[in-house]
Amino acid sequence: MSQRKQKPGKPGNRPLKGPQQSDRKDRIPAGRGPGKGAGERPPSDRPKWSKNRPDADQGRKRSDRPGMAKRFEPDMAAPHPGTRRNDRAPRPDAEKTGHREDGHRREASSGRDRQEHTGGKGQLSYWLFGHHAVEAALLNPKRQIQRLVHLSGESDQSGDARTPIDPPALDRLLPPWEPIDRTGLNRLLPEGAVHQGIAARVAVLPEVDLYEICDLAATRDNAVVLILDQVTDPHNVGAILRSAAAFGALAVILTERHAAPESGTLAKSASGALEHVPLVRVSNLARAMGQLKEAGFWLAGLAAEGKSSLAKAKLSGKVGLVLGAEGPGLRRLTRDHCDLLVSLPTAGPIGHLNVSNAAAVALYEMVRETT
Repeated sequence: MSQRKQKPGKPGNRPLKGPQQSDRKDRIPAGRGPGKGAGERPPSDRPKWSKNRPDADQGRKRSDRPGMAKRFEPDMAAPHPGTRRNDRAPRPDAEKTGHREDGHRREASSGRDRQEHTGGKGQLSYWLFGHHAVEAALLNPKRQIQRLVHLSGESDQSGDARTPIDPPALDRLLPPWEPIDRTGLNRLLPEGAVHQGIAARVAVLPEVDLYEICDLAATRDNAVVLILDQVTDPHNVGAILRSAAAFGALAVILTERHAAPESGTLAKSASGALEHVPLVRVSNLARAMGQLKEAGFWLAGLAAEGKSSLAKAKLSGKVGLVLGAEGPGLRRLTRDHCDLLVSLPTAGPIGHLNVSNAAAVALYEMVRETT
């Protein structure tokens, strides 16, 4: 029979010792704390709480003790760890009544149709709208089409009914056109979207690497790319894409963060140019500008304080036009990586242009010089 001493209390339950009964030395391992090597931890002024110590709070409820919040009262069920109380599941009749517990009316549309309308990072698809944007997407073999809808039974917002593009006229298989009423179409698209009675659910375009643009420029004597420094307005980026397509620019380069995402609004402003001019997103704009220099590009930053105008600079060959956001303009690091700063002369009461207008004027000047 074992000679081991039996401890008082129930088997398997060790009695809780008070501070005066503790026989454990609280020591700090060597090299783990302040001081030289291992040593005893200095005594703390804060008294340790013990279950066995006499205390005036022993006879009170936990919720009645000073400093205890009422949310710990036993009649209130605590939420699941990691969740907030407002995130509880809706009542069983919420799906039938169309209301949530907080009293707000629930959206009546399906989850697939009510996805976000911007093609930001992490989103795989979005809605295109407008005749030119949808037609260009259908004619682009790199664009994956998931769903096609058109307004039926009435004319569109411009007053003339749009006839959907005939899928047999294309060289690939497309989903069938779905007729939809105006209310249903407006529910699919962003508020205020000018859809012209036609829309398409599409996947985002495949990413284009900057090295692909450099390889393409190596085969040409003259090439122009646009570099956007934190231009976040999708209308501006779309208008710049349209000008880039009109004047033959190779690509529009912008950052992954602090830049307009690929979206239906951007595609509508581009009027189909999104399918022709690649949007190249880079994680570090300064590093991308260095890669363009290695590929033979001269980088000209457009700034009001430029010593020379773009026309007097007479740039030719491979040129990268760098444009900043309205207001802050080019950032300091972006300016430092430009080979020169040029300006667009103005003579009116307003001495600056919208970034999309400045891009159009600069591209025209580049085409005029080369031709």
